[in-house]
Amino acid sequence: MKGRKQKILNKTKGSPPKDRTVFEGYEGAQTFMWIAENNLIEPDARASENGLLEYILSPANLRSAYQRVKSNGGAAGVDKMETKSLKEYFINHKDELIESILQGRYKPNPVRRVEIPKDDGSKRLLGIPTVVDRVIQQAIFQVLNHLFEPQFSENSYGFRPRRNAHQALRKCKEYITEGYNYVVDMDLEKFFDTVNHSKLIEVLSRTIKDGRVISLIHKYLNAGIQIGCKFEPGEAGVPQGGPLSPLLSNVLLTELDRELERRGHRHVRYADDFVIFCKSKRASLRIMDSVTDYIQCELYLKVNKTKSQCVNYTKVKFLGYTFYKIRGEARLRLHRKTAGKLKDKIRYITSRSNGWGDDKRKLALRQFIIGWLNYYQLADMKNFLSQIDEWYRRRLRMVIWKQWKRVRTRLKALQTLGVPKWQAYQWACTRQGYWHIAGSAILSRTITNDRLKRSGYLFFLDYFKELQSHHQVS
Repeated sequence: MKGRKQKILNKTKGSPPKDRTVFEGYEGAQTFMWIAENNLIEPDARASENGLLEYILSPANLRSAYQRVKSNGGAAGVDKMETKSLKEYFINHKDELIESILQGRYKPNPVRRVEIPKDDGSKRLLGIPTVVDRVIQQAIFQVLNHLFEPQFSENSYGFRPRRNAHQALRKCKEYITEGYNYVVDMDLEKFFDTVNHSKLIEVLSRTIKDGRVISLIHKYLNAGIQIGCKFEPGEAGVPQGGPLSPLLSNVLLTELDRELERRGHRHVRYADDFVIFCKSKRASLRIMDSVTDYIQCELYLKVNKTKSQCVNYTKVKFLGYTFYKIRGEARLRLHRKTAGKLKDKIRYITSRSNGWGDDKRKLALRQFIIGWLNYYQLADMKNFLSQIDEWYRRRLRMVIWKQWKRVRTRLKALQTLGVPKWQAYQWACTRQGYWHIAGSAILSRTITNDRLKRSGYLFFLDYFKELQSHHQVS
């Protein structure tokens, strides 16, 4: 017995400590030469040909995928399992799950259909995978992203590391400043729902030589959709909502990027939104016709001809912005629809009848304003924000006035804020509407801008100036 223990000690002496995770215990097929302790090493060309599936299912990659899905949270899929149950599931079923994937027996669950209203009255269709399928998709994404990212175009900015919408907009400004005053604004009709599976698999197969990975991706594409109790087969499309869909959309649309570059066109693409810049109206019409033919005949996608247009740069809407020029230099401003959506959101948060308390309302407004301005900060809009703040403060005064429902409450509050008793009584008994009173001098003098600010409300122009000063310093 003593000799056996010594042999075991001799074998393990000098080896790195075992990394204990929720995937602990799976060895053999999972032991992979490109994993160094806790650090993932990017796969090279060998991975796309041999052992790519083993790399995807390696402990470090699966652990990273599990942690990402768990931190993202999100809704449950058709099996109703939530992310908090993932750890227990993998402790009990990881070996069985991994073995079924390696043997080609794994069958993904259908995605759960969720409909999100869009501005034009239509609905964006999302497909929510089960949390287990999200982990596997995330593991696939983490490996394939390293393989495909170097192949993607410099003109593509959506769903890519270290690239964002602001960079895409700055590139648009650059082209317009150079004199490309006409824009081919093309709309791909229901892109994520109409992706041709055969074409996508063909493009993927040029880089991925491990047929098992192609087969697994194909299974996810064909998993189908669950709408209530009804099942629909997945004959086309890449359902939005899973970790893989952004990567697969970029893989397919890189074909479009390369074709436009081959033709010498200047274009900018963010996910399935793209614009082509031209120097004349005639050229834009010709390019629109030829590019439409390519998209429909080669990529098997559909162009929405009613929404696609060839227009002057001042009339285009791209990523919520539009463009104008000052002394020949292109600038950005908010599109009118973006401004309308902003007011609709403020109306919703400051609704008199949503039942929110002050703390919840302040938090919701702060989060919305910070998020909105961080995205739209490139626009020239100081005057617009000043006007919005006036309207927004009036909305707040209206909410506060409604909270002082009773005459005696209004009387006491107005007196506390410095209004003489006779005048406070006169206003407390008024029968005028909430919106009218909110714009009155009496509330402007009592519920002042400074008092609103000190009570915790954030205003658009204040935060916008803060962002600008921060950028100037940096």
